[in-house]
Amino acid sequence: MAQFYSAKRRVTTRQIITVTASELDTFGQGVAKYNGKLLFISGLLPDEQAEVTLTEEKKQFARGQVKRRLSDSPEREQPRCPHFTVCGGCQQQHASVALQQRSKRAALARQMKHDVEMVIAASPWGYRRRARFSLSYQPKSGQLQMGFRKAGSSDIVDIHRCPVLVPTLEALLPALRECLSDLQSARHLGHVELVQADNGPLMVLRHTAPLPAGDREKLERFSHSHRLALWLAPDSDKMVQLSGEVPWYSSDGLRLTFSPRDFIQVNDGVNQQMVTTALEWLEVGPQDRVLDLFCGMGNFTLPLATRAASVVGVEGVPALVAKAQQNAADNGLHNVTFYHENLEEDVTRQAWARNGFDKILLDPARAGAPGVLQHIVKLAPARVVYVSCNPATLARDSKVLLAAGYQITRLAMLDMFPHTGHLESMVLFEHP
Repeated sequence: MAQFYSAKRRVTTRQIITVTASELDTFGQGVAKYNGKLLFISGLLPDEQAEVTLTEEKKQFARGQVKRRLSDSPEREQPRCPHFTVCGGCQQQHASVALQQRSKRAALARQMKHDVEMVIAASPWGYRRRARFSLSYQPKSGQLQMGFRKAGSSDIVDIHRCPVLVPTLEALLPALRECLSDLQSARHLGHVELVQADNGPLMVLRHTAPLPAGDREKLERFSHSHRLALWLAPDSDKMVQLSGEVPWYSSDGLRLTFSPRDFIQVNDGVNQQMVTTALEWLEVGPQDRVLDLFCGMGNFTLPLATRAASVVGVEGVPALVAKAQQNAADNGLHNVTFYHENLEEDVTRQAWARNGFDKILLDPARAGAPGVLQHIVKLAPARVVYVSCNPATLARDSKVLLAAGYQITRLAMLDMFPHTGHLESMVLFEHP
């Protein structure tokens, strides 16, 4: 549901009105009509009626808060997380998963002006294999806060449970809190990051002052007793591994090693299905030359290389290019070439752009891929798969391909982040 913002905020008189929500937007807000404009109400589900206090009113939309709910939707659920509504992580745990997916599917269809053929989803709970917890020592109480930021605030919510984390990581939280609180240098800790690799959990601890030998010993003992790999990060650019193996995960049966700071998809279940579906949509054959733009460390590139004659991967982060090259070698794939290039610059001067390609896949960041779309059109591939984490930039970029005669033949919603406002998708474009 599109929302429009203005620099000038109109102060309301806190008027109370009675409304019935008609739909749920992707951010988990109920949507109703008021004075001919859209009214967004946090916590209200479709078909629920409530007395609502107006908190903001602008020319094109308004916002409100539920003062008293007068009816309950059959799709209302009891949130599993005790921190729901306070923590800024999840916005939709009060809605059934079916309703969440329906709402996101409808929003994507509106944005793309095309029917959504399928929803790619996995377990809605225990799916998140990566999380970063902020740490803050409170001098007055002598306690260490560990958690996520509050919704709309920089304050920390002290997290004791997180049911969207993979169970292995959630189970670590009590012991991790106790270990970090017991460190002599607890006041000099910045954040702790947990990642579940296929070969076990890992932890990265950011500290802003040198750790005493005793603290390092405690952390090593913790890592051994909980069988996790441990890295220390004395600054934002440096990491030192104290224990454990190099982490890896699988993509289409291949083993991809990664650094704790490398980007990997948070939802492993959806990622596996996404890669499989992209390969099916592209219909890659043994004679095909395939291009993978914004390729990262080879999540799509390497599976493509097991099917194609040759694959080229292009990525803007040099560390990811190096990791992709290593992963290709480790998996015995010699028909794939990686380039480190900034895809926001003039791509026509880049070495990869002089090659011909039969199929193209791109998986850009939220800003989309406006710099490469015109060149993709010039390369004239038979099929293009666009994986998107932002429906607005996807819709914008799609216009370039549609204007060049491509047609949308498949559209899927990726439920990569259940219970949140994130809306991810994947589109297949074909040239008739």
